[in-house]
Amino acid sequence: MNLAIWDIESSSAATDWASIIEIGGVLVDENFIEKDRFTLRCRLPEGEIPQAMALIVNKTTINQLTKTNLSHYQMLNEIQRIFTDWPKKHGPTVFLGWSNIGFDDELLRKEFFKGIRYPYITNSSPNKRHDGINIARGAYAVDSNVLKTEINEKNNPVFKLESLSRINGFDSSDAHSALFDAELTMKILKLIKKKQPNTWDMFLRTASRADTETIFQKQNIITLNEYFYGKSRLYLCAPLHPNHCIHPVYKWGQAVDLRVDIEPILNMSINELKLEMKKTPKFLRTIRSNKAPIILDAEYGIKVEPYNAMDPNLIKKRAKLVRENEKFSQNILTALREIAEEKEQSKSQEDIYAEESIYEKFTSNKDTALFPAWHAASWKDKLKLLDKFDDERLIIFGKKIIYQEAPEILPPDMFKSVKRSISKRILSKKFEKWWTVSACYNEIDTLRDKYSDENDQEKLKFLNELNDFVMNVEKKYE
Repeated sequence: MNLAIWDIESSSAATDWASIIEIGGVLVDENFIEKDRFTLRCRLPEGEIPQAMALIVNKTTINQLTKTNLSHYQMLNEIQRIFTDWPKKHGPTVFLGWSNIGFDDELLRKEFFKGIRYPYITNSSPNKRHDGINIARGAYAVDSNVLKTEINEKNNPVFKLESLSRINGFDSSDAHSALFDAELTMKILKLIKKKQPNTWDMFLRTASRADTETIFQKQNIITLNEYFYGKSRLYLCAPLHPNHCIHPVYKWGQAVDLRVDIEPILNMSINELKLEMKKTPKFLRTIRSNKAPIILDAEYGIKVEPYNAMDPNLIKKRAKLVRENEKFSQNILTALREIAEEKEQSKSQEDIYAEESIYEKFTSNKDTALFPAWHAASWKDKLKLLDKFDDERLIIFGKKIIYQEAPEILPPDMFKSVKRSISKRILSKKFEKWWTVSACYNEIDTLRDKYSDENDQEKLKFLNELNDFVMNVEKKYE
């Protein structure tokens, strides 16, 4: 199985509204021998206001933001081509990065959705996806000697890529550029595989939802790795009855923590179970099947506290009670469904914008089938083909893409309409979900104070350039 190790840098931290401005990746085989690599950078899409801090972190200059050869649309074309070609040419591939499931994957999906492309390219069969930070935390929980780590003020190990790379002897001076971060991820993972070969295959076996579900449906006892409050811990768990072990709404696996005396819980009513689920320590643990959880064999969890002080026969007895009590598992799922429904009812009723709606309503197969033809068409024909989409969101996205890439194609009224919608957003004086002109000016002022105190002339110069750039955008859309 090949590993496609990739990373992105973006114009903002909000995945619904950010744009990818740089991406890089390295394709390696199971022994970390390199097969291919790429790096791409593009201009900021027309009418978007970036976050100053995001650009400072990824060291993007205004020249790069405005004068790079590739447009944003062209770069997405290239990403799609490379991520499609790699598995075709080199065989089954696991796509992974550092903390990618929470950010990079989400941003890529949303960029592809808004770009009229199939969003799930990194995990649609035969591709799978994983996350380097999950693997590092899992390896550290098994043996804290596998990686050297810095310790923060709360006395917890630091798993930031730059910190981990530097402390383990890798040059991290160019961290936060996409290809460099992909290379650092590769070096950390290679080190883990070398030092902990016995667990490596176990880490990678949860790279798809189906594979993960097979593990917890078949095994009586598993070790689940979880990370919260800055600590990576191992939990010895018994998955629920094989026929009733998946959350009815969120589709995540459910397992009982074997430290808990299970017998008083087995015969609880659904309402009693809902109350019990709120108590700590939690008796029920969630296996996020589609987010590459770390699941190890039982032998790992049984070696750590508090399980190592328990009678092994008691552990087996509890696991048997959980696995064989079908009614109990059904009641758990009913309680979870009711909790999810209550949560849904209390959700905010404010309007959801098209850009935020990727998971609210999936694009139909009919519309998805039209995507390749739309991209292959000339800009003139792209405009005509928009009428073929049933999904109104795709028509909105398509008009905006044409406005950004070939504005002369749009009829005058449509051109004005798209420009007006961009103007309304970026010139808003309210606190918005996206970055506005006024939000950027406020951010620049705050950062100017900070960097003036630090006498950081380079960053102050950049802020002045960014301020000029935003002023020009503002003038254009006023």
